[in-house]
Amino acid sequence: MSRTSSITRKTNETSIELSLNIDGEGKSNLETGVPFMTHMLDLFTKHGQFDLTIAANGDTDVDDHHTTEDIGICLGQVLREALGDKKGIKRYGNAFVPMDEALAQVVVDLSNRPHLEMRATFPSQKVGTFDTELVHEFLWKLALEARMNLHVIVHYGQNTHHIIEAIFKALARALDEATTIDPRIKGIPSTKGML
Repeated sequence: MSRTSSITRKTNETSIELSLNIDGEGKSNLETGVPFMTHMLDLFTKHGQFDLTIAANGDTDVDDHHTTEDIGICLGQVLREALGDKKGIKRYGNAFVPMDEALAQVVVDLSNRPHLEMRATFPSQKVGTFDTELVHEFLWKLALEARMNLHVIVHYGQNTHHIIEAIFKALARALDEATTIDPRIKGIPSTKGML
């Protein structure tokens, strides 16, 4: 069973082509137009063992908001589609990832009930030219479109780059766990009979 999906999304603000293979090898081909997001999504791909291709063009002359948000929307939509009926998946994932002085935890439930709970403070408002408030925007749109329950907790950290990097690595590892097929699970992992 191939768990892959792709999307093309065009608006007056962005043009995005994105494809995802859940059962990949950690390969990425990323052109986001937002260098910091490219770096974070490259880490996400490698640490989640996903294959991810993104070709994005957006109004980054204004700022990085629309492109970052729309990549989150597209990634969430392809993740949801690639999971199909979710038969046999573990459904839940939890990961702690340290990055030097920072420690982040991400917990996910592929529940079909979208929610983002984020407990994180960034010491700096920018990393390079990237507005750090866009991390929340990306994660919220990802959770909403993938229809997953996503909890992000930064236990501590002083360097903003390290904190965000730990979040993306933990997100990757938690999603890798949650999307894993467990042969012991028969059918949908819910007493409701659906997710």
